[in-house]
Amino acid sequence: MTSPDPSTATHPGAGTGTSTEPIRVAVLGAGGKMGRFAVRTVAEAPDLELVAELSSADPLQKVLDAGASHLLDLTVPQVSPENVAFAVEHGLHAVVGTSGWSAERRATLQEQLAQHPDVGVLIAPNFSLGSVLASAFAAQAARHFPSVEIIEMHHPDKVDAPSGTAVRTAGLIADARAEAGVGPSPDATTHDPDGARGALVDGIRVHAVRLRGLEAHQEVLLGGPGEQLVFRHDAFDRGAYMPGVLLGLRTVASRPGLAYGLDAYLDLG
Repeated sequence: MTSPDPSTATHPGAGTGTSTEPIRVAVLGAGGKMGRFAVRTVAEAPDLELVAELSSADPLQKVLDAGASHLLDLTVPQVSPENVAFAVEHGLHAVVGTSGWSAERRATLQEQLAQHPDVGVLIAPNFSLGSVLASAFAAQAARHFPSVEIIEMHHPDKVDAPSGTAVRTAGLIADARAEAGVGPSPDATTHDPDGARGALVDGIRVHAVRLRGLEAHQEVLLGGPGEQLVFRHDAFDRGAYMPGVLLGLRTVASRPGLAYGLDAYLDLG
């Protein structure tokens, strides 16, 4: 199966794949840094129609009043689950770029979606196609190296650590290594009172850097006898995420249920 080209794909409708009507999008969190990029991108896309721009404080009824078919949630973790639940209850497809979607929150959403089998929801820890591909490639490579660690580097205004992308990458790596029967990375550390070895996410060490001048960067370091392999991705501004946002909006209606990670919409095997 070939994944949709985000620059040319048309509205798939509510799972039919036949409608050529524009996708009517409401953007939540429209005033944020990511939201402003998304508003401009949606408004400029020929097959999308921007019908509403909401802040986190605006009543969700505005989404229905605007006649939206799709909701793009770029808000904050405290309100995102409520926004998505509202979308599902009213038969709207949702694309979510907000962090904080734990396994428990996703399980609750799965139960709700079971009552609305025609609705699609995409939760994307990262909308950058390059980042998603780098994480997927690193997970495959991690099956063949005894050591693996992640370094994620972001601007100092980021409120969560480790990043959602790093958590997702660690999970993919852990699953791939477990499937291949690869044990934990060797580590003789027994004394680390200040946490210098970083966080353990699904058994994978993750180190978070917050530094002025950075945007969003991640390295996956893999080590074996006499060699090192590094997968690095750099996003220099939020324009890097817009092709993924478009891909999500153009695909979600044709994929009922919950998809976690943009890789679900790519042909990665």
